[in-house]
Amino acid sequence: MPVTLVADRSSLSRPVHLVAKGALEKSDLPAAAIAWAKANAFTGEEGRTLLLADGDGNVSGALFGLGDQTGGHLPLLPGALARTLPEGDWHFATALADGENAVLGLLLGGYAFTAYGRKPHREIRFAAPEGVDRARAERLAEGVFLARDLINTPTNDMGPDDVEAAARRLAATHDAEVAVIAGDELLARNFPMIHAVGRASAQAPRLIDIRWGREDAPKVTLVGKGVCFDTGGLDIKPASGMLLMKKDMGGAANVMGLAHMIMAAKLPLRLRVLLPVVENSIAGNAFRPGDILRSRKGTTVEIGNTDAEGRLILGDALAYGDEEAPELMVDMATLTGAARVALGPDLPPFFTDDEALAADLARAAATAADPLWRLPLWMPYDGKYSSKVADINNTNTDGFAGSIIAALFLKRFVQQTKSWAHFDIFGWNPVDRPHGIAGGEGMAIRALEKVISERYRA
Repeated sequence: MPVTLVADRSSLSRPVHLVAKGALEKSDLPAAAIAWAKANAFTGEEGRTLLLADGDGNVSGALFGLGDQTGGHLPLLPGALARTLPEGDWHFATALADGENAVLGLLLGGYAFTAYGRKPHREIRFAAPEGVDRARAERLAEGVFLARDLINTPTNDMGPDDVEAAARRLAATHDAEVAVIAGDELLARNFPMIHAVGRASAQAPRLIDIRWGREDAPKVTLVGKGVCFDTGGLDIKPASGMLLMKKDMGGAANVMGLAHMIMAAKLPLRLRVLLPVVENSIAGNAFRPGDILRSRKGTTVEIGNTDAEGRLILGDALAYGDEEAPELMVDMATLTGAARVALGPDLPPFFTDDEALAADLARAAATAADPLWRLPLWMPYDGKYSSKVADINNTNTDGFAGSIIAALFLKRFVQQTKSWAHFDIFGWNPVDRPHGIAGGEGMAIRALEKVISERYRA
């Protein structure tokens, strides 16, 4: 990591003074530092760093602006320091209201995607404040970095074969079991919708199944949409709509990042990770609008649009996970543009009919600075994806409430699970943020980690 947490402050460590907007005069900074800040028009504005110098012109410390806002991702604001501080040893000179998120922000802000030549940021060593769980912060950052790396990798190097290889590496790291059902074996094993969506690709569709933990422990199942690239199929997207489609496996990437957090913490649960992985391509054997697919659950699905493929592969995977009746099943997917229209790129919606889980997720999202917003499983909309020739259609009839309709579609495949939640994530930072550069992003997984770790304590 470009930012390394250390337990003890070195003799060479330089201080970072945190300054709220408009609070410069009220701070206990030396008069010379206040005068320097005023000369540079530093008022404590959000995310700004101002370096301080000693009498010899050497960097002796820094001021960092906290602004005057709260909530959302702002507890992670110190992540900006990872890209503005000079190399070397640093520590916070100001008491922290939220040390856990400040330190995590530092780690997350130091991320760089270097696989294709981009140089990493300079190395910064930061002393962890007293009371901060360094090991946990590092676990969370590693999980987010795994998700980011997988999403950022282009499809020529992150097709179905490569996602499987990444899943096998993750399983090997934590001594987990892994099984893969691929190609025509999907038909033999009754995963017809996964097969149909992925069969036109040069790389076979597959279902990856990772299992970890004691078999008699409470069962938690994670399901992640793994569409490595989405052309839209025969209902082809315009060129502009394909530019970010390498991130359409963001659900699988985020689920793997969350799985790393859980397994690295050695939580006492039986974890299962199901990844339906495909490429939605165009070829002579591609599935078509008007086709009727029989799902694993037995429900027949008319294809109203081949670009609504994610819910199809998730349907088979959710039905499979549901057969084991886990205590908790979570699915994550870059599923609908409607979710982005409703809530923008920063705020993923989640859906559940478990009120206790919804409340836990809302609290965890606020505490973990991992914003979420609950949308309803509004049953009056359930008929909007009806079909005249099959049990259901994979698209709604009027174009409204697309994210809710997709969630209701998925809900049909979950019957025996005690508690289920669906997350419609974006998986992407459209611009640089203090806690992460533009590119792939881990979304909702830190909030989920908090809920799961609190429910299943070691």
